[in-house]
Amino acid sequence: MSCQSCGTGSSGTPRGCKNNGTCGSDGCNKLTVFDWLSNMQLPGDQQPLHIAEVRFKNSRKQFYHYDESDSPTVGTAVVTEVEGGGYDVGRVSLVGELIRFQLKKKKIDPDKVSLPKIIRLATDQDIATWQQARDREATVQVRARELALRLQLQMKLSDVEFQGDGKKATFYYTAEQRVDFRQLIKDMAKAFGIRIEMRQIGLRQEASRLGGVGSCGRELCCSTWLTDFRSVSTAAARYQQLSLNPIKLSGQCGKLKCCLNFELDAYRAALKEFPKAETKLYTEKGVALCQKMDIFKGVLWYTYKGEWMNWYELSVEAANEIIAKNKAKEPVSCLEDYTEELTVATNETLFENVVGQDSLNRFDRARNPRKKQNKRRRNHAKKNAK
Repeated sequence: MSCQSCGTGSSGTPRGCKNNGTCGSDGCNKLTVFDWLSNMQLPGDQQPLHIAEVRFKNSRKQFYHYDESDSPTVGTAVVTEVEGGGYDVGRVSLVGELIRFQLKKKKIDPDKVSLPKIIRLATDQDIATWQQARDREATVQVRARELALRLQLQMKLSDVEFQGDGKKATFYYTAEQRVDFRQLIKDMAKAFGIRIEMRQIGLRQEASRLGGVGSCGRELCCSTWLTDFRSVSTAAARYQQLSLNPIKLSGQCGKLKCCLNFELDAYRAALKEFPKAETKLYTEKGVALCQKMDIFKGVLWYTYKGEWMNWYELSVEAANEIIAKNKAKEPVSCLEDYTEELTVATNETLFENVVGQDSLNRFDRARNPRKKQNKRRRNHAKKNAK
């Protein structure tokens, strides 16, 4: 279901989302929360919770108290308090009893923490002022980048967010080192005539705000549902037997992909049964070293020293059995005895190479040999006529 900005125009052509997924209505939201308690009634002795989750540009959300007389609904534009003066305009993204679970998840106790308030429901004048401020963001961002380049500051201005009243703008930037932007703030305040706030964010936060499509073909997890940016190390790739190629393992933010952590616990649990890769197998034929392992199939490949071209496939149980015999100083004849047992136990084709079995011209139409004969006869008749 699309909103007014994303829906089909009068000419029948789709407009496209002009708000980068921040229009605040239905499925266009980033990090949307499905209210699975919306159709359930409260018990008779429980009072409703007058707290709403208000969403601003991109993924910035905050909880606000509201008066019972306002009773905002999801998608309603509201005017909220702002620390330091002025007001902001956002859209309600969640109301109802699910707010209790969200507050618990964010570790916020509404009885101990004083939440800001929703001043009123936004009027047409408030929304018009807010839209005018939003329309200025692109030009202001370009001008701010020019000022930063003129001052030769080692920083990247990635996004600009105007306050609802248009009197203040927050500039989000990324930098590898500490940046002295005092002169930049003076120049921007003079050029734009507004209050300036600089806020440094990480590269992952920048990718979540800008959005995009990952190498998997889907939208970035950080811009759709992921909010907990945990550190990702190369150990996660090693556990999953992945090649340490920085081009394939890094995301659009330049850091290691967050999805490397998704299945890491499953790999660690599976690797508990596997012997260590550096463990050697001692047999009467020679010393065997581990060359490769397949976690899903539960097999390992070993080779003797000096015979690096001959690989022997062993199951996890067989490898652990040989290691146990080595510790007990029991003799082990060779690896071939254990590979034969594995082959008999499986007795099925694990892989079949079908490359080359199909012809490339199998989709071509078969030619009719009679047409060739008729064509030859016609050509022969024309020559005799001449």
